[in-house]
Amino acid sequence: MSSQHLTITSGVDAAIRIHGQQTYPHECCGALVGRDGVVTAIVALPNTTDEGPRRRFMVRPSDYQLAERRATELGGELLGFYHSHPDHPARPSQYDLDHAWPTFAYIIVAVADGTATDMTVWHLQEDRSRFEEGSLKHGENSHPDPTPAVHR
Repeated sequence: MSSQHLTITSGVDAAIRIHGQQTYPHECCGALVGRDGVVTAIVALPNTTDEGPRRRFMVRPSDYQLAERRATELGGELLGFYHSHPDHPARPSQYDLDHAWPTFAYIIVAVADGTATDMTVWHLQEDRSRFEEGSLKHGENSHPDPTPAVHR
């Protein structure tokens, strides 16, 4: 399998990093919205998990439905999800592997001591055996301010 590419605008990059910093020391999560491998907006989602938001995140079916509806309203489609790893590398965990779908991209941002650092993108192989790191590119953005990129 060759490396898959995902392009994000500077506003999306900043919005994901800010979301991770605002929720620190807990994990943040949200949906990636766009078309043809280009993420133009995010939908911030609540982190609901029975295991504690410090080290886990869960997207409920109702949150998934909200993300799909918001993607349609924004003229895009659901391309994947993002979440943060507080004080941990931007690499998928076994928990991430157990809860991922092969059709989506997964962005992980590391947040160390409250500051967002590395950001990576991952794609689950079709047989669900492991993630493959993709290529995260930064595209043109007429609005580098993260505010227009965030939707709730």
